Amino acid sequence: MAQSAPQPWSDRFEAALHPAIAQFNASISFDIALIEYDITGSQAHAQMLAAAGILSEQEVRAMVQGLEDIRQEYRAGTFRPGLDAEDVHFAVERRLTELIGDVGKKLHTGRSRNDQVATDVRLYVRAEIRTLQQQLGQWQRVLLTQAEQHVETLIPGYTHLQRAQPVSLGHHLLAYFEMAERDWQRLEQLHARVNTMPLGSGALAGTTYPIDRQITARLLEFGDIGRNSLDGVSDRDFAVEFLAAASLIMVHLSRFAEEVILWSSTEFGFIRLSDRVSTGSSIMPQKKNPDVPELVRGKVGRVCGHLQGLLMLLKGLPLAYNKDMQEDKEAIFDTVQTVRGCLEAMTILLAEGISFQGDRLHQAVREDFANATDVADYLAKKGVPFREAYNLVGKLVKTCLQEGILLADLPLERWQELHPLIEADIFAAIAPETVVAARNSYGGTGFAQVRQQLLHAQSLLSSKTIP
Repeated sequence: MAQSAPQPWSDRFEAALHPAIAQFNASISFDIALIEYDITGSQAHAQMLAAAGILSEQEVRAMVQGLEDIRQEYRAGTFRPGLDAEDVHFAVERRLTELIGDVGKKLHTGRSRNDQVATDVRLYVRAEIRTLQQQLGQWQRVLLTQAEQHVETLIPGYTHLQRAQPVSLGHHLLAYFEMAERDWQRLEQLHARVNTMPLGSGALAGTTYPIDRQITARLLEFGDIGRNSLDGVSDRDFAVEFLAAASLIMVHLSRFAEEVILWSSTEFGFIRLSDRVSTGSSIMPQKKNPDVPELVRGKVGRVCGHLQGLLMLLKGLPLAYNKDMQEDKEAIFDTVQTVRGCLEAMTILLAEGISFQGDRLHQAVREDFANATDVADYLAKKGVPFREAYNLVGKLVKTCLQEGILLADLPLERWQELHPLIEADIFAAIAPETVVAARNSYGGTGFAQVRQQLLHAQSLLSSKTIP
């Protein structure tokens, strides 16, 4: 049986791994995504070793330049380590030794792969948080732009997926802006916790070398340093939090995706999707399918599944590092790519692929009893107890349903039969535009309130700065 290549550990072992076990054990196929973070972390570690007097300046200059050469080789596609490297960390170290000789073997002085990988993953997540924040800002910008155009466009509001009360379409879109703002803030808060450096924790107990962790943290722009070496190498709370934040982003995108799917159906007809964001059927030539929101809706389970998987991975692990933790990376990497792709697709969909159907929306807010509450409010403002008014209107709606007419179709005499305090102004009071405009409480759907919400949203976006 074929033997696998020598492994990156000590000569304590006499035999090489079984080839199948070597493949099972290796992570190079996916943790290569960390290579630039590994190189950056190693450069900082080398510079610290020189500053601490552990290695010579000449040795470290060779290391730093050699690592930079590896970065350029990777970017050019000429450095593609295989299974024999086991993981990206050993692959880089081995290539460095090939480039600069035995000096490269000194790079690992004062550190372990345990604190090295923990640092690399934090550097990766820290960078991706900023990328996702930028994408969330773009998503918010498109929501805001559409909301500004549709302050006075009315759309049926729903509870239990039943017609409830008409609302401003701009107000409806700004609800998703608020969700995205919470997503942005969650990532910002998480960034501070991710930005703690574990490098220097060693395998689990620190190191005997006189390292200076402050230097490394400064070079890598970490805001804090882990205070417990055991926790430093075994902590993946930040990864769980990241997957939780990502899951909520996906849930919010999925809720909007579901509405797009409903709105684009013949039964709703509130929007049309452009050809640039839709596909057709292989046998039904009339079909235009909302594939983008359907895919987003489907990918939510994938991201939420990664969160659940990582929680289950961690729940029974004793301190400190365990090989199980190798399984965190694919979940993180796939989550990043999935969320980034979904944010981009939904941003394009809303910016370029949706046209709201004004005539249909105008009709929709006039074909139901969503103004029934406003009749009860009308009577309550004239001194009728609200619960009494509520019951009167409920009976009136029942009668209208039996007769196949709407409240707006009732003549004034029928209204006054309901209650003598009702006057001719009832027709204006129950018009959809009046119904919406009247809900002018703070945060409500009244047009004046929506314009205030727009100003606040504009202020939030203008104040965002991504380092």
